[in-house]
Amino acid sequence: MTLTPQQIRTQVMDYLEATECSIIEKSPHHVTVKLSPRADRMLTDRPYYWGFVERTGVVPETLSFNFVFDPEKYDEMTNPSSSAPGTAPASNPQDSILSRYFGVAPTAPWLGPGMIRREDIIYGSKRLRQIWTAAQDEGKCLYLFEEPGARQRTTLFSASYEPWLGVCFKVEMTCDLKCEQLNFIGISLASGVIVDHFEKKLTLGSLQLTPRLPENVHIKPYEMSPTVGTERLEAYLTSKLAELDYSWAEEARERLRLELAIIDVYYEEMLKEPDEEKRLAVEEQYSRRHKETVWQYEPKVTVSAITYGLFHLRST
Repeated sequence: MTLTPQQIRTQVMDYLEATECSIIEKSPHHVTVKLSPRADRMLTDRPYYWGFVERTGVVPETLSFNFVFDPEKYDEMTNPSSSAPGTAPASNPQDSILSRYFGVAPTAPWLGPGMIRREDIIYGSKRLRQIWTAAQDEGKCLYLFEEPGARQRTTLFSASYEPWLGVCFKVEMTCDLKCEQLNFIGISLASGVIVDHFEKKLTLGSLQLTPRLPENVHIKPYEMSPTVGTERLEAYLTSKLAELDYSWAEEARERLRLELAIIDVYYEEMLKEPDEEKRLAVEEQYSRRHKETVWQYEPKVTVSAITYGLFHLRST
């Protein structure tokens, strides 16, 4: 799996906009941004500075970055003459008489308020993983409302909103191989209706979501609590998983049986060692190898909720 620079740019821009960062400059290949306090806390790893801000109450100075999504095209855009044929290479500013005799002075890192440091954000980079982790941590629990539009705010009657509990479950089927799948399921806390592929309902048409309760709307009363809704979603997902083909698990158990048989044959003579000290060491090694093989080949199905929330959508 990989992501194109454009896909990475879309994800990073979504995070920067969601955390209310200030965009200084942007292009298809980069974005220059001044982080918001919220994003700075998550991305810059400055706990001592933010502790100082909290103790003293001073206005925080957040850092600025130049995030580059396509380094090659960005360099061509910013330095078109450097790639032109026949262009003389730029002279090194430190290539002087003093540097020849006293050495080259190291360049100080470009950090601190007012400074803008370039970072290439490509698939697999540390900063991209950090943004994904921050987005996952902060977006794990949601409480959103459908944006009704300008016309609803001026109409006489308020719009009826239906509360939905949506949970994105990650199902991991593992043995010596691994398969993952996402199941985003929603249940109406007013009617009890369960909708599979709930993400399609949230992205239908031009649906916009907001964390603020819109004007001139009312929420239908809950007929069940979120706890009861969660239990019903878990039961629904369990019934779906029970219908799957688990021949892969039987095949994994057969491979496990063969691997354990090989281990038994390998250690059979070694376990007959007359020297007690050596035999105890072999038994420990045999037990450890046995447990590792069982852990590797034993089929397992693990379900976890990676994101969830209450979504208040217009009744249909």
